[in-house]
Order: sequence, then structure tokens, then C-alpha cells
Amino acid sequence: MANAPTWLTVLDETARVCAAHGRTDLIQWVKQKRAQLVDPKLRVLVVGEPKQGKSQLVNALINAPVCPVGDGLTTAIPTVVRHAEEPISTVVEGSGRDTTYAEIGVPRGLLADGLVLIDTPGADGDDLRAAGNSVAAPARADVVIMVTDATRELSVTEVNLLLHVVRSHPQVVVALTKTDIAPHWRLVAERNRQHLASAGIAAPLVPVSATLRLAAARTNDKAINAESGFPDLVARLKQYLTAKNDVLAPSAVGVLTATVIEQLAAPLRAELSAKDSEEPMARLYEAQRTLDELRRCSTRWQNTLNDEMTDLMSDIEYDLRERTRQIMRKVDDAFDAADPLRTWEDYQQWLETSLTEVAESNFAWLLQRCDWISGRVADHFVRYEADVVPEWRVNMPDLTRHIGTIDQPNIERFSAVQKVFTGLRGSYGGLLMFGLATTLAGMPLINPISLGAGALFGGKTIRDEGKSLLRRRQALAKTASQRHIDDFFLRLNKECKDTARWVQRILRDHYTSVTEQLHDAIVHSLRNAKQAADADAAERNKRQMELQQQMRRLATLYEQARELTVRPEGHAVLEPVA
Repeated sequence: MANAPTWLTVLDETARVCAAHGRTDLIQWVKQKRAQLVDPKLRVLVVGEPKQGKSQLVNALINAPVCPVGDGLTTAIPTVVRHAEEPISTVVEGSGRDTTYAEIGVPRGLLADGLVLIDTPGADGDDLRAAGNSVAAPARADVVIMVTDATRELSVTEVNLLLHVVRSHPQVVVALTKTDIAPHWRLVAERNRQHLASAGIAAPLVPVSATLRLAAARTNDKAINAESGFPDLVARLKQYLTAKNDVLAPSAVGVLTATVIEQLAAPLRAELSAKDSEEPMARLYEAQRTLDELRRCSTRWQNTLNDEMTDLMSDIEYDLRERTRQIMRKVDDAFDAADPLRTWEDYQQWLETSLTEVAESNFAWLLQRCDWISGRVADHFVRYEADVVPEWRVNMPDLTRHIGTIDQPNIERFSAVQKVFTGLRGSYGGLLMFGLATTLAGMPLINPISLGAGALFGGKTIRDEGKSLLRRRQALAKTASQRHIDDFFLRLNKECKDTARWVQRILRDHYTSVTEQLHDAIVHSLRNAKQAADADAAERNKRQMELQQQMRRLATLYEQARELTVRPEGHAVLEPVA
């Protein structure tokens, strides 16, 4: 304790700490407390509920009717009673947060030693806790006397007031008044001491009777004065006054500093215990998650494009094959009955029109499917809110170059000369066969019957040969049509596949470029998020070190405040021995 800091040093350090934390309100409080503690006078604040005998207790202490007493509420404003060579009474107008109060000076030996008594208006509930602003505030008093009468035990309101006072003031005395009219005041005093002990309030309880004190003063009766209990209370006040600089001031500074440190440390502890800001890390995680999702998206859209294009080329080829087969079936049906020699020109025009319709329909469906595929691939980029559908559409190409003109096959005609020779060949057989048969009947080889048979056989042979030539012409027409349609299928199929591959390359290049742009943007965002997270972590570490340094400074000051509350030998007890 020899090297312990003085209470004034601790108080000034407390003010500097408050300034470092920007707490001007606490600085003002500390300055007021410093001015009060430096002042050698002992300010005694008297508080309590109405009609408990506060004013009468002040009058009895100095043996002078300085405070009004009566059955009603007599103390309207705080009354400060101090020493004066001649009786004097003034009213001090309050300003700002200070209230108006009365100041009375009287020539009394107790007051001449430096004792100042402050009587406060009686109040209930929260008003009692804030009893008298300005000069009556507990923060501006050295000792607080809590007045309660002996007709009842301490109320909950009074206990709460005491708990509030002892948190900001180290020295509190409970005065149990009106013992002269309470036969069981000793029992009440004992119960009150139990209440104080249960609440953890280390305040002595002093039973007093102002009536007996004033009566003893009039008659100069020392026995009645001793019975009033006031000698014990006066001795306590004198000892408080004597020990103000050595005991009361250090204790008051210790309590004050501990209270200030608690207010300063609370936000620091909250900030130290608060979780780190999740925003920078959340941005970092979101950027990383977006990058991973883009990689998965890149794989998905490429698979979608490849799969859909493969299906498209297969479907287009099948559609084209099915359409050309339908045309070929119509050709077969037509040439089963028609003679190519008579219908070839009409057939050429019909076939060209049909193949043109097939080419246009098939190619138009190809373009529609490509549009649909482009939309399917673009759906993978919807979450990125980007306009990624490319402009790839092309005009319908000239498909007639794939149709060509079908050449008429070399169809054998059935000329008149061929008919004559065919008829002679058939009639010869019939004439010979029937002529030989009629010779058995004695008729010549050439007779009317054999001639008729020859003519009949000749006509049939001409008809059979004509039908045979027709079937060969029809077969040649079908074969030529099949060959022409196959050539058309091959050329148009290649055109469609080439177009599909061209569209696939356009979509692939476009969406690859979109993916690269998104990747660059996300990587840039990821880099910024990482830099922000690193900067935030560095800032948090710096702030943590600052907070820990401030907490260490507060802890050092708190230890100094605790040392002040440990009273030195010779001042351990401020209560006079009876």
C-alpha cells in the first residue's frame, strides 16, 4: 500500500480515460466529484419518504428550527444548512439541470467544523430515487442519511432507494427516527438490520429521537440527550468529517471509478464478444459459390448443346427420309397405272413441286429446332440475368439447287413396224398350229379356220407385248424417280447437317464467350471479396488489439480503484465505540 496511487491521481486518470473514450457526460460527473472531494466540508444528504422526520432530524442535529416541520408537506425545495456567523437565509435560483434550493446559514459549532446538511423534499417511488436534483443529488454528497421512522419496517421502495444510493456512494447511514413514539422500536430496528443484511447493504442503523434531542437541549439534560441517540449520530458525522480526505474520499473515488469503468467497459466487452462481421466472408463465399456454379453451368450447357444437336441431325434425317418415302410411294402408285410416255411432263412438274415442299418444310423445321435449342442453352444462364440469346438466324437458302430436274429415262416405244412383226410372229404360230390340226380333217393348211386363229393369235401377241413394254417403261420411271429422290435426299440432308453444324458452332462460340465473360466478372468479384475479407480481418484484428489495450488500461485503473477501497489501518472502522 506504500506505493498505492492517491485518490486524486486515480480520479484524474479516470477523467483522462473518460476523455479518451469520448464520454463528456462522465467527465463532467468526475469533475464535479473532484471539486466536492477537494472541498474540506462534509456534505450530508438527508433523504427519505414524506413524514419520516427528515427536517426534524436536521433541526435536532444543530439544535435550531432551520427546516420547517408540520403535519403537511413542509419541505418543498432542497434546503442547504451551513455555518454562518450570523443567521442568514437565501433562495438560489437553479439553471440548466440544477434546481432551485434554499440556503440557510446559522452559527453552530457542529457546522463550524465544516459539516453541511442538505434536507430534501419527501418523495415516493422513482421520485425518491432522484430526490432533489442539483445540490441534493447523491453524486454531490459525501454521506447520505436515509431517514425512516420506527413505526414500521423498511419498505420495498426504501430498500430500492438504498440499493441505488450505495452503488454510487460508499458511506450511507440509516436513521431510525421517532423512537419516542414507537414502543417496539428495538424490534423494528432489528428487523430493519436483517432487511439491510439480506439486501447486501452495509449501512449502519442508528435509532434516534429528535423530540428527545430538542427537549434535552432546552433543559441541558445529558441523560435525555444520550437516550435520544443523537450523540452516536453526531460522533459518526464528526468522524466522517475528520476522515474525509483519508477514508471517505478514497472510498468515494473507488466507487466512482468502478462505476465509470463499468460504463466504459460494457460496450468494449460487447464489441469483443460480438461475432465477427459475416458480410465480407459472406461475399467471399457467395463469389466462390457462384464460380463453382458457373463451372457446373458450363458443363451443363455444353452437354445440352451437343445432345440436342445430335438429336436434331438424327430427327432431321429421319424427317427427310420419311417425307421422300411418302413421295416415292405416291410415285409407285401413280406408275402402277399411268404410262410414263403420256404423263411424264405432268409428273416432272408434280415431282419438282413435291420435293420443293419437302425441302422447305424440312429446312424450316431445322431452323425452328435450332431456335428452340438456343433457348434451351440460354436457360442455363437465367440466374445470371444476362441477355445471352445470340442472333444467328439466316435467310432461307435456295433449296431448288438440290432438287434438280429428273431426266426422262430411255423408254422403248411400241412402233407400228414392231407391232406388225410382233403380230406376224404371233399369227404364224396360230396359223401353223390350227392349219395342221385341220389337215387331219382333210382341209388344206391354210383355210379359214387357220387364218382366223392366226389373226387371233397375232392380236393377242401384240397386246401382250404392249403390256410388257408398258411395265418396263413404268419400272424404268420408278427406278429413275428413286434414283433422283435419293440424290435429292443426299444433297438436302448434307445441306441440313451442314447448317446444323454451322448453328452449333455459332452457339458454341457465343456461349463460350458468355461463359468466359461471366467467369472473368466472377473471378474479379471473388478477388475483390477476398481482398475485402482480408482487409476486414486485418481491421478486426487491429480493432481487437485496440479494445484489448483499452480493457487493460481499464483493468489497471480498476485495480487502483480497488486499492483505494481498502482502508488503511486506523481507519478501518468509522463507527464510534459506545
